[in-house]
Amino acid sequence: MNILIKGLNDKRYERNLQLIADLFFEDSTLKVSEEADLNSDALEIDITVQINQDRIIAFAEAKEHSLTAERKTNYIVKETEKESFKQNKNVVSHVFLSILQQLTGMTQKWGVLTGIRPTKLMHKQRMKDAPLSETRRHLKEQYLITDEKIDLMEQIVERQLKMIPDLYELQDGVSIYIGIPFCPTKCAYCTFPAFAIQGKLGKVSSFLAGLHYEIQETGRWLKENGVKITTIYFGGGTPTAISAEEMDALYEEMYRSFPDVKNVREVTVEAGRPDTIFPDKLEVLKKWNIDRISINPQSYTDETLKAIGRHHTVQETIDKFHLSRKHGMNNINMDLIIGLPNEGVAELEHSLNETEKLMPESVTVHTLSFKRASEMTLNREKYKVADRTEVENMMDLAQKWNKDNGYVPYYLYRQKNILGNLENVGYAKPGEESLYNIIIMEEVQTIVGLGCGAASKFIDPATGKITHFANPKDPKSYNEGFIDYTQKKLAHLEAIFNRKAEAGV
Repeated sequence: MNILIKGLNDKRYERNLQLIADLFFEDSTLKVSEEADLNSDALEIDITVQINQDRIIAFAEAKEHSLTAERKTNYIVKETEKESFKQNKNVVSHVFLSILQQLTGMTQKWGVLTGIRPTKLMHKQRMKDAPLSETRRHLKEQYLITDEKIDLMEQIVERQLKMIPDLYELQDGVSIYIGIPFCPTKCAYCTFPAFAIQGKLGKVSSFLAGLHYEIQETGRWLKENGVKITTIYFGGGTPTAISAEEMDALYEEMYRSFPDVKNVREVTVEAGRPDTIFPDKLEVLKKWNIDRISINPQSYTDETLKAIGRHHTVQETIDKFHLSRKHGMNNINMDLIIGLPNEGVAELEHSLNETEKLMPESVTVHTLSFKRASEMTLNREKYKVADRTEVENMMDLAQKWNKDNGYVPYYLYRQKNILGNLENVGYAKPGEESLYNIIIMEEVQTIVGLGCGAASKFIDPATGKITHFANPKDPKSYNEGFIDYTQKKLAHLEAIFNRKAEAGV
């Protein structure tokens, strides 16, 4: 679908309108221009914005289809032109969404919201002490989010604050993410740093040497500056793809270098691939008091696992779950993905029935996203996936199953190109929620990323501004520059915590 937007004369609208168009059409090209230089079959929409004293009015019209939309709301003069322009973008998004909903018959339950962290909006309202009724009205009017999704957000926010009562007061500490960039194989939908580990033992050793350095230097800085760690999360890749001896040395380094690890609220290790879980590795986890792990089936259909490039079987997932229980793993998460190739409601129902036999402490329900650089996206014609209606039915089934089995939603996030414009939701038995997942999704605390592809987020305590810093994704580049990356991250920490001290926060 080619879309031409006339009347705005401002390219700053283009990206946001393209994101909205992508909610409706798989392959859309949008341009804000007065010149009809797209294909002759382009959908033309005229949009105008007027500001009359304290009112802002947007009007949209698709003449060829006899469709119109209008949005009127209060206009508030902001301190900067950028802040003022956000109001223009909002009303333009409203009328553009309305035209496309009328044209396609689709209703977008998340409205004009294209960001990945919807619950942040509700937290912001709570921090202002806004009444819940006012918050709900704001979300409906400002973003066109439906009651169904607002209800979900409300449940999640309440659960998060029950698990972390000091969620809004975590700026004094940091959380640590440690990325291990190796997996047995790379999944077709994956764009995480994940390199097949076979034949790369030299790279693994070099990478781990750099990672140990990062842990040592980061730990030294934290100790010297009296900064505590709230949570630690080993992700990847698959952190259990390395050997038991390498895991043991890594956790020993963690305890030796980081401050007061015994009092860290939570340490998680993603053991996501069942084909990396063995008794010796589980014993290492137990030795270092780590009992929160992920074992991710994704699907309980062997044909699906083969299609997406996972080299374990359904039976291996089940066997490794029981093996982990036997070795003292008392908080296990399992991921399921809605919309995997050739799967529909029946296959998801089977996966949920199999999950019910195991009853892990938490279940994360992902909706398949066609990530830009994944093998699945690059060869999309090879992968037949469910349509929007079936995907929505699958999400409804997953929500009902979790509720019926005593799981509560506690975090959610969204992604670009996600099937059905839906979401990923983490469910848990009350009291078993992942604190790290809450902290990183709500962006309430600085996250220091160590290892390959690890992303750091430095949050200014005064302004809330987030500064991103990412280590390189491939082990070779990481190995060549880990000293430099470490020092740059420490400089960011110096700036954040020095400003905090100067402001008396």
